[in-house]
Amino acid sequence: MDGYKRRLTNMIWRSMAESIIFSFFVFGAIIYFMNSRNLITPFTSWQEGVKFVFMAIVVIGGIGAGYGYWNSSRITRRLEPLMETMILLEKGTFTREGFQNGEDEIGRLGEQLGRIMKRWEEQVTSLQRLSNNNAELAEKAKLSAVIEERQRLARELHDAVSQQLFAISMTATAVGRTLDRDFEKAKRQIHLIEEMASVAQSEMRALLLHLRPIHLEGKRLSEGLVELLKELAAKVPMAITWDMDEEIRLNKGIEDHLFRIVQEALSNALRHSKANKLEVKLLHRPDGVRLAIRDDGVGFELDAKKLTSYGIVSMKERVNEIGGSVDIITAPDRGTRIEIRVPILATDAAESV
Repeated sequence: MDGYKRRLTNMIWRSMAESIIFSFFVFGAIIYFMNSRNLITPFTSWQEGVKFVFMAIVVIGGIGAGYGYWNSSRITRRLEPLMETMILLEKGTFTREGFQNGEDEIGRLGEQLGRIMKRWEEQVTSLQRLSNNNAELAEKAKLSAVIEERQRLARELHDAVSQQLFAISMTATAVGRTLDRDFEKAKRQIHLIEEMASVAQSEMRALLLHLRPIHLEGKRLSEGLVELLKELAAKVPMAITWDMDEEIRLNKGIEDHLFRIVQEALSNALRHSKANKLEVKLLHRPDGVRLAIRDDGVGFELDAKKLTSYGIVSMKERVNEIGGSVDIITAPDRGTRIEIRVPILATDAAESV
């Protein structure tokens, strides 16, 4: 507000100075005209001439200054409401007062400002309504994702763990019947129960891994992965090692996708690999970020029939969404290695700071 006041003050002073100069110019023109027509008599003494000049300067300067102040004050009084309205508008405050500024240019400027304010208010209202709708849609999408994840876990519990437990129950019943008649067969059945129990336990651990938060919840990717791997290492009989570059900074979308990919890969390793060792690396390279997940498990045939069961399609979709590339190297009894490369663009690095 002070800046606008100073500008208005400068306008008044400038108008006064211009009016004084113009007054002296007009006075000089009148004196010249009257002198050329011999309408002015010479002064009787130089003192009288100096007195006249001094009085003329005072009177003409006063008249010019007074007129300039009056004229500029009229304009500034009409501009001040517009200035104040612009300041409020800049701060996001809308006023509904009309501008009564006449029919000249300032009046039309006030009318135009009123129309701009009305349109701006409509746009802000529309944006707020859109923001509210987006929040509601996000909440519905979140609820839908939770329901979908619950349904997926329920299907997997039914298809995997529930069937394994039923098979264990049936085999245990058979052991009780054959223990006295065929001890060797009973021993084989008990060994089968142990294997099925181990598989069911791996399935449950994989499902529990999916019940962890999908997002990093404010942590950096390296921090979230280390926490996840430490928790997993404490629960499974598998040697888990990792190498994380803590200086890597990515935007939230990329970090969430990479974290979810690691969750999927660990889940696959628990369910299918029968691995004794698992290694995860997150490294910075000149061309971007490299994420490597490797186990010494049984591996598998990389054909179309296996893609869905091992979650590879989901991994590839996530990698494609962040503009990366993925290589999966595996073979029966040769383990599995997943290598993901994600380029880091300048905009990504700036957004992560």
